[in-house]
Amino acid sequence: MAAAAVAVAGGEDEDWPEVTESGRRELSLESGAALERRVQAAGGRFPRALGSLGAALRSLEVRGGGCAALREPGPVLGLLTGLQTLALPGCALGPSGLTQAGRLLPATLRTLDLSGNGLEELPAELGGTGEPQVVVAAAGKKGSPAALPELRLLNLRRNRLREMGPGLGRSAPALQELLLGGNRLRSLPGGLLPMDDGGDSRRAAPLALLGTLEAAGNELEELSPNISRLACLKTLDVSNNKLSEIPVELADCPKLKEVNLKGNALKDKRLEKMVNGCQTKSILEYLRVGGRGGGKGKGKQDGAEKEEMRKKKRDKNKKKGSDAEDEVEETQKLLVKVLHISENPAPLVVKASPGVKDVRPYIVCCVVKGMNFKPGNALKRFLSVQTKLHEDICEKRTAATIATHDLQLVKGPLLYDVRPPDELKIIPLGRKEIKAKDLLRQLQSEAEEQRKQKRRQNISGLHKYLQLLDGKENYPCLIDIEGAVISFPPITNSEKTKLGKTTSDVLLEVTSATSLQTCKDVMDTLILKMAELNRSTSENTGEDLDSDHESNDTAGHENSRLEGISKTLPLVLEQVRVVDKDGNLKVLYPSKTDFSMVSSLMTVIH
Repeated sequence: MAAAAVAVAGGEDEDWPEVTESGRRELSLESGAALERRVQAAGGRFPRALGSLGAALRSLEVRGGGCAALREPGPVLGLLTGLQTLALPGCALGPSGLTQAGRLLPATLRTLDLSGNGLEELPAELGGTGEPQVVVAAAGKKGSPAALPELRLLNLRRNRLREMGPGLGRSAPALQELLLGGNRLRSLPGGLLPMDDGGDSRRAAPLALLGTLEAAGNELEELSPNISRLACLKTLDVSNNKLSEIPVELADCPKLKEVNLKGNALKDKRLEKMVNGCQTKSILEYLRVGGRGGGKGKGKQDGAEKEEMRKKKRDKNKKKGSDAEDEVEETQKLLVKVLHISENPAPLVVKASPGVKDVRPYIVCCVVKGMNFKPGNALKRFLSVQTKLHEDICEKRTAATIATHDLQLVKGPLLYDVRPPDELKIIPLGRKEIKAKDLLRQLQSEAEEQRKQKRRQNISGLHKYLQLLDGKENYPCLIDIEGAVISFPPITNSEKTKLGKTTSDVLLEVTSATSLQTCKDVMDTLILKMAELNRSTSENTGEDLDSDHESNDTAGHENSRLEGISKTLPLVLEQVRVVDKDGNLKVLYPSKTDFSMVSSLMTVIH
């Protein structure tokens, strides 16, 4: 059968040698000019020869930056009946290049990545506004089978979607993660959840297993009270939208543990303070007792306001007490002092070579002085914070990567440059010196073994950021004055400059292939976390820092538990310049325009 399918392709398989391997289970197509040419020759779609892999193929992905020539998957998609992972990020499926493929999506899919495609429309099966294609039930049988019964993860980030329909909930009853960041949605959950279930009590609630819903950076003006119908929701991210009110019904989500509402102009300023302080538990408690939510939770709000009036009558000093509390909160804001270049007798400088432009062009650096990693597990907690940021704001290192160095072990000035994979050598954290190409081979082998042991069909976080360097002729690196590589982003930094308990001055480095602003946003957040951790360490030395069982969240939210006015000295930052090969300034961090994301939590002294 397979041989016949290739023969029908009329020699097409000669241009697609990877599809001639019998029984192939995984197929990764590397982005680049060769792939663009081959896809164009196939009419802007996958070639017919791909169908020869049939049900044996489990994973199909385009790696390393996408394929601008791929306008639609094509009818061959319907032949891959065993496909479990389909990853087509950064292709050209928009604005409506996927709408005809809805009925072709294999029912075996577990992971579907369509991020960065410019999609304006979706098949109804994925949340488009039309009706899903359904199989007509046989006589005497009730209901219709779900189109995508195995789908667990759907990534629709960085498209142009304005609304979502209810078809996704019906087609993908097992969906656990839905990523919608960077679209143009105006309401959430919006049409994802129908107003009712059609009166059929036997029908399962739509998206009943959804645990992660991410819609940061859209145009959301409304978070509907219907959000409470997502019974398994654990993580909700609607940061950087246009929300002015939060419905009290959000507190009715029984499993909700993490809420990100930052970057919204909320009318309730007390709630806004909680939001900026990452106090999920406090936010939910506040909403639960009737905090200003607006929307359909108005009845709860009115009851809370009446109770507040009664309290004010019983205690005339209530308002004064509240004002005094606000003043204390203001004094608790973290203090950060910026030491300018002109005040520093030996400022650190990073020179960026022209070669990084085509590999990983953006880098921001900063020096933090006066950290205290000695008490208990303070260093371990800081490394946990860094790991959590890599998972969240850095999007598993695909958006940006953080590296930290003991400044006393850094010999500047530094060079941000590129090296061929077989020439770049580094001593990775916890390993011996190795060439970059050999290190990646080791890590890929370890990641694959990890995936097999856990029986995971989707791509792990380690798989994802390793693939960022696929097809690159040169790899990015940060080199000290002695020629030693101290950082190899996005993979690792060096054992040579590793942090230790005695480290007090830290060089921070954030790199990205996405944008300079991404680097700055990550750096802002990292410094906020460091300031919180340093104050917590100073004020709680000897109390509870020896516990190795503290959660990662604790390190991020220590500030929410502090009481009284902090007397901790400000965290001192030294500006670091990044210049081009001729010495012209590319970026200076931190400047007076930085820290806008965290300004409500920090007082910055310039």
